[in-house]
Amino acid sequence: MTLAKYPFIEVIQQRRSFILTALPARHLTEIAYAAVRHQDEEEGAVQRVLNQSRIAGVKSFAEQGGDFPASIVLNWVKGPLERQTENTVSIPRTARSAQIIDGQHRVAGLLEAIADKPDLANNKIPVAIYESLDTVQCANIFLSINTEQRPVPKSLVFDLYGVASEDLVDEAAVRARDVVLSLADTDQAYSGLIKLPNSRRQKGGIALSTAVSAIKPLVAEKGTLEQVGASSLELQKAIFQNFFNALADKYGERWSERDNAFLYAAGFVGAIDFLNLKLIPYCNLKQSFKIIDIAQSLHLEHGNLIKQEEVKGLGGKDAPKRVYERLVSAFNPNDVGSTKFAI
Repeated sequence: MTLAKYPFIEVIQQRRSFILTALPARHLTEIAYAAVRHQDEEEGAVQRVLNQSRIAGVKSFAEQGGDFPASIVLNWVKGPLERQTENTVSIPRTARSAQIIDGQHRVAGLLEAIADKPDLANNKIPVAIYESLDTVQCANIFLSINTEQRPVPKSLVFDLYGVASEDLVDEAAVRARDVVLSLADTDQAYSGLIKLPNSRRQKGGIALSTAVSAIKPLVAEKGTLEQVGASSLELQKAIFQNFFNALADKYGERWSERDNAFLYAAGFVGAIDFLNLKLIPYCNLKQSFKIIDIAQSLHLEHGNLIKQEEVKGLGGKDAPKRVYERLVSAFNPNDVGSTKFAI
């Protein structure tokens, strides 16, 4: 049995203690494994089945030089670890010696990244190691990490994309974020209505994460807008701005009233679905995304405006679907086309 020695710190908390150390990625991937609940008949099995898309994401992240500052949390199952007096611990290089409590996709992604880029094997990864925990104890730690110690809100993630290094961000999300922020410009329909992280609470308005998630598929590479030749950021901004300004013109002074469905998440998402599935194909055929042409295709008058009370109480996908259906029912496209693409 091959042993490797590493410096460590012992951390004693209220119920349990663990050691903190850093292992080379190769050593970590050799010893760590995921014990899957309802599949593996052993103590400590609390993990879910691995998600291949998440593994691929971690692999790409590692290969691009991404940092891994958060500890992988392990449960050592091969008896007590041997500690030396000089604050070092001996860790055997034995397969399936440490169950993964938290970080299974990081470990699997690192394993695949090392196969493509062997030099990554020497990267040090921080690790927290418990010893000989049972299923109840593993479950308690797993739940603590995944419920109490929750990830940051998506709105903050999307907001930070604006300042993070280019190689770490989701390009489509960055493009969507830029479009969303343009909708909040002072002369636009959602001025003051896009809710950024840590902004004051308000009735109505669209969370940045909601807007980015809705718009992202349209502005992604090979997405809807690129397929119709609208691939530049400025052109994409103009299309979204014109669409929502056309809607706002239909409402007039009532646009800012609280019963306007488009001031809430369901209305915004339903509107984007309509833009994606109905209006963009129509405007592409007409070769015009002008506000006047969009407005003329929508028969929304003061008597049939879409109000929040129509979707209030609907859950999940039903509320955006209702808004989408109302827009479709009001859609009366003009078949007359033009010969020049216009914005």
